Amino acid sequence: MATNTAVYSGTQGVAHFDVGGSVTAVASIISFSVSQTGDTIETSAMGSTSRTYLPGLTNFTGSMSVYFRDDDAAQSALFSAPGAAAATVELFPSGRTTGVKLSGEIIVTSHEITAANDGAVTAEVGFQGSGSLTKADL
Repeated sequence: MATNTAVYSGTQGVAHFDVGGSVTAVASIISFSVSQTGDTIETSAMGSTSRTYLPGLTNFTGSMSVYFRDDDAAQSALFSAPGAAAATVELFPSGRTTGVKLSGEIIVTSHEITAANDGAVTAEVGFQGSGSLTKADL
């Protein structure tokens, strides 16, 4: 496992989603993003001249864009996932053999299919993390 000393290309990005208990590659990925945030808890007392804080709970959210495929098991699972229980996602920003793997449990919050006269049919998936986002070096 080597330390990254260069910029990775996103062209080899891969995403996996839980399909019936087996984490399966999602076909035709266009892009994905993950955002982490951490809450702060104010602890400033009366008479203080500056605010003070403690770290609070952390959170992650994300989205994924794909070229819509009705023959892909992972895309079908994502289509049916809004409102379902949390499931595993694995994201490989620069491929399965280079860089890092981001993983965690997610609740799919949205699934939107878009068709345009001048383009391919796409799907956009939104998700909310449940628990921690983990990062593993490859």
